[in-house]
Formats: sequence, C-alpha cells, structure tokens
Amino acid sequence: MRADGHAPGRPAQDEQNAGEPLRRCARDVVEVAEDIREVSARTSAALFAPSLTASARRRPRTGLAARWALLRALTDKRGLGGPAITAPNGMGHVLGTAGEMLGRASLAALVAVTSLRLRIAAVLVDHPEFERDPGMRRLTAAVTADRDLDAVRALRTLFKDQGARRALSGLVPLIPELLAIRALLDEYPPNEETGRAPATAREPSAYPVHGIRASRLAAMDEGEGVAESVDLAEQEKQTIALEGSFLGFLRNIETLSADGRILVQNVRGPDGVVRYVVQAPGTAPGRPRNDSAQDIAGAWRNLFMADSPHTRSIRLALADHGIPRGADLALIGHGEGGIALMNLAQDEEFCRAHRITHVIAVGSPAGDEKPADPRTWIARITNQHDILPVLDGRNTGSAFDPHPNRYEVEYTGPSHEFPLCHMLRAYIEHLRSVIPEAREDVDEALALYRGPVVRTQAYRLKDRAHPPEGHPFLTLPTTSVPTTTGPVEVPVRYYDSSAAHLCFAVDADTARGLLPDVTWMVPSRLGRRALAVLSLYEHRCSTIGPYAELALSVLVDDLWRPRPYDFAADLLRRVDLRRTGRYVLSLAVGSEEARVVAREIWGQPAVRSFAQADLMGRDIGFTAPELGLAVEGRLGPGIRCPEADWVLYGRRGKSTVRTLVRAHGRLRLHTGSGVRLRLHTPAAEPMAGQLRRLGIEAARPLFALSCPQFMLHRSAGAALPR
Repeated sequence: MRADGHAPGRPAQDEQNAGEPLRRCARDVVEVAEDIREVSARTSAALFAPSLTASARRRPRTGLAARWALLRALTDKRGLGGPAITAPNGMGHVLGTAGEMLGRASLAALVAVTSLRLRIAAVLVDHPEFERDPGMRRLTAAVTADRDLDAVRALRTLFKDQGARRALSGLVPLIPELLAIRALLDEYPPNEETGRAPATAREPSAYPVHGIRASRLAAMDEGEGVAESVDLAEQEKQTIALEGSFLGFLRNIETLSADGRILVQNVRGPDGVVRYVVQAPGTAPGRPRNDSAQDIAGAWRNLFMADSPHTRSIRLALADHGIPRGADLALIGHGEGGIALMNLAQDEEFCRAHRITHVIAVGSPAGDEKPADPRTWIARITNQHDILPVLDGRNTGSAFDPHPNRYEVEYTGPSHEFPLCHMLRAYIEHLRSVIPEAREDVDEALALYRGPVVRTQAYRLKDRAHPPEGHPFLTLPTTSVPTTTGPVEVPVRYYDSSAAHLCFAVDADTARGLLPDVTWMVPSRLGRRALAVLSLYEHRCSTIGPYAELALSVLVDDLWRPRPYDFAADLLRRVDLRRTGRYVLSLAVGSEEARVVAREIWGQPAVRSFAQADLMGRDIGFTAPELGLAVEGRLGPGIRCPEADWVLYGRRGKSTVRTLVRAHGRLRLHTGSGVRLRLHTPAAEPMAGQLRRLGIEAARPLFALSCPQFMLHRSAGAALPR
C-alpha cells in the first residue's frame, strides 16, 4: 500500500496527471520515427543491393533510373531526407558521411525531436522546478528552437561527446525518449537487411521497452563487470552499523558516497542463523563515476537490460564474499543501486543458488518487475518530488498487476528540489520524521536480519571498458582532508564547468583598503589603477557536487618582494612558480559542501547562496537573488587565449593560504562592453558593499575571459607564514 492509503500505482479519485496525454503522444510520435528509420534502412539496403547493382550494369537505362529514384527518396528533403545512408561500407558510407558533414538531418531524426519536445513538456508540467536545471535548460533551448536542424545537431553532439553524458545525469525523466532518439540519430544503426547486429550479452529477443528495441539497447552494454574487495577508511569504519536495522543499512549506503563501492554484511539473526545483506548506492547527481560500472550510462543499461556490467560486478563481488549455497540474502539499494539489485533478483540461476528474501529500493525506478523467486518480498519507497523513479515509465496514473509480496510507499516530502529530494540523506531523515510507519514496517519485515553484524566487507565495482573520467588531465594522485562535513579528496576535480571572468580597472587605494590589514599585501598596479575580477562559474560535475560560484578577487603582487608589473612577467611562468595571484575578497557558492571546502581548505570567505548560471554561449546570464545581483549581456568578439592557470590567495587565522588552480579548456578573450552588472539590493552585504566601493556597479568591464566548457582542479591550500 501507499502511505496515503491508496493502492500502489493507482491514483486517488481527485488526482489527474496532466502530463500523461503528452507522454502518450510522445510515444506515438517516436514509434512513427522508428518506422521511418526502418523504411530508410530498407531503402538504403535496396539501393546498394548486389542484385540492383548487377541490373544497373546489364540494363543501364532502367537500372540507373531505379537507383536514382531510391537515392532521391533517401536524400530529398521532401522524402526521407538527410544522410539516411546506412550501408556500412563502400559508396553508401561515403554518401552518409558527406551528409553528416553537410549537417543534413533525416526525417526520422526530425520527427524524433518532435517526440522529445512533447516529453520535455510533460516533464515540466509535473516538475516545473526542473526547468532551472542547466542540462535541461540547454536541451530545452536546443529542441524547442525554430530550426530543427540545429536541435538535431545539438542532440547528436550530446550523444557523441563522452563528457556530455554527465549532463544527462540531470535529465533522468527523459532517458527513455533520449535512448530512442539516440538510436534514430545513429549514422549506422543495426540493420536486419544488411546483417549488421550488435554483440549482446543475451539473446536480444524483440520485446519493446518504452518503444525501443532490445537489440539497440544491447548495443550500449559495453564492457565487463569487475569487483575487487577494498578496505574501508578508519573514519568510515566508525559510522558503519554494527547491528542490523533498516536505517542502519541506509546509513551504510550513505557512507559509501556513491563512489563505485557496495557493502556486504553478515548478520546473525535472532534465531542464530547468519544471513547476508547487500547494500548498493546509486549515482549521485553531478559526481563522476571514473571507471566504475556505476555511472549514468550504466544506469541506462540497468534500467532496460537485466544483464549489465553493474549487475555482473555485484554477482562477482558476492561470489568473492563466499556466500554459501542456499543462504538467505536481503538486497537494499538506493537509486541506480536499486535497479541493479532488482535485476539480480530476476536472475534465475542466481536465485537457484541463493534465496533472495527481500529487495528494498529507496528512490529507485525499480518498476513492477517480478523476481525469479515469487517468495521474495519487494519494497519501494519514493518521494513524489523525486524525478528519478519516473525512469521506469510508470506513474501514479498507470495500472499494473503488482507482485503479491510488494510493499510500496509514495509520500510527499518537504524536499522539493531535485537532486536534493533524491539524496539518500533526505530519505533517511524522512523515514525518521515524515513516514516513521514505513520504517517500522520494513524493520518488521527484516526481523530475521535484526542482529549483530559479524563481518563487513566493501567491494569496488569497475568497468574495464571505460577510462577514468577526465583522463589524462584529471588523472592525478589525491589525498583525503578532513572537514566538518566529512573527508574531501584534494585536489578537488571539476569535470564539466563553464566560466566567465569580468575584469575591471578599479582605484588602487580602494582595492588596498579591502585587502587584509597587513603591510605586505598590495594590489598589482596598472598606473594608478588595480585589476578586480568578478568570476562566474557553473560547475555541473565535480568531486564536491554540482554548484554555481561567484567570486570577487583582486590581483596582488608578490607577498615578499613586490615588483612593478610583475604580474605581466608571471604570465610567462608556470603556475606553480608564479609570485603574484588573486586575493579572494568574497565568495558565494551554491552548496554547503562547497562552502565548507572553500573556508576550511582554501581559506576563502565563502557564504552559501543559491544562483542560476547560463555561461555556455556568448549571451551569458548569472542571477543570485539572495545577493541581489545579476550579470547579463553579450560578450563581444573574442580571440583564443592560452590555458588559464592561476593562483588564489585566502586567509586562515594569521596565515595566508595559497591555492593552485589548473584548467584545461578553450579560453577566449572578449571585449566586455556588452555585459552589465546590476545590484538590486541596497544592503551592505560583503559582496554588494565591496562591488559598490570598487565602483564596479556602474562600470563596464575592461575585458572579459570566457570558457564555455572546461575541466580544472584546485589543490589543497598551502599555509604561508605571512
């Protein structure tokens, strides 16, 4: 049953899903697009069939006319249109590649874009707050443009770019539709006529899943699952539960931090029998998965295929753990982990060797799949504001035949913003305060697992097919630094970011008055002027999560031997040898973890403030309502610049903290005449007050630097005796 007293999967009488008509229409449209694609494939196969080629040689007049008619039907904009040439070799491959270079889009792709527009509209009807997500904003702008060709190109680039898959982690409600469109945008899809078929992990029987053929989904299943036992850190060992309980298992999953590890615990029940509890985390939004099978692409495969690298990795981990044949297992997962564990429960061979007594999925699109063992008890707990569970294509308005041992709770929690409402810590708090009866019911079901833990072992899951994220730039040694919110790995790595730096010429004496009251820190001078930099960041994927950042800094001289114009000579030095740097006067970040890292590791005066950033194009925008600040406008013409490594200074106690920042991306130098800063508050809050004192509020930037997409890493701050 649901927490509101209604049957699972069925709406209350006064409920109405406004987005469902749009979803039904989207499914119909994408099926039309797939049919068009199949017609294109068959037409292409006929065009390059050996029999037609031989006929054209024997009877050029009729044979060539037939081939010309087929070619025109494939490429004419009034026909199938675009580069609909799917032959893998020869002239068909050449023609298809030429069409790609010319930016042609097939009729199937254009129809698929229409389907995606409908799906986006349905998602925004149900979750209007999701419109603020940067990935959704960019995708929406692409597919709702009047020029469909631009939308198709944007989508094709999105799927081809390995790094862009991180942006898809925020687009989980659209994954079924995106998968279908990916197949339609593929230049050389599986073609039954030509005999090209992907290698699959299992026989791709032609069952449809959300309108997508299993053979196309199987093509995504790359790589082998790998598992290796690893030791927990000392701090982690202190937080791992020593007694079996539902909240204890969930806290264990939270401790794993979704970094590619699972936990297996041996629990001695009240009857003296040792049973086993498998605990699997999901994919944390905005966090890289490196070489783990537990990434966003793995989530796609887990959702539509029971045999994926993630599920295979868990099987290998359990085999290594030495679980005896016939032993009882409880599977508890969050998010993607719940999908993988449900897939394991459907494995008949595994269920013949072990008895899976429970599968509990929290914030997971576990769907209505039935386990191989009908005795398995299934529980699914979902915050109705959490958009990840809609991945299974089921909503509160759909009807299905539930598993007889299914327990389902759908509740309305106080956390409405995604991804906050999907985080496991939010679910743990809600089970304590909002739906305690659900916690009690699950604990009662897990009565045989309520006992002392006699063994705990973590396993790291890997996928050999994928190199580490950000390789080679972000492949570097790290160390763990303790903070008040938990350990943080440094250097902090940013896998997908955008930035704009607005540089202002300001009065040097005013800038000096804002710096620490020490004699040896002075601003770098350009005559009587100093240089202040207002930096806008949108960090979409980093090791401390996604967040927006706004920083005000002033360029300062060498702390020991200041020399005139030393900053110009510093541009020719490596960043680790530079004497000058930028002192951070004030900093606003969008997450608590980023605020703590900035204050405790980098010595920067950070405050937490929500901000919305759009820095991917020449038209930039950055809004921080709590600060009363907005930056908007169009960057002027730009020229390519070298990589922008730099040094940041902060203060911690009586020491100056020096942080090295290395970046990798396409930096451009622009005129800043078209960009304006606006302050909408009279408050003398640190940043607003500093901006007014520097005269930046009414000034135009001297110049601007922009980088729509780049990677960077920030070292741990080194304390200097100054």
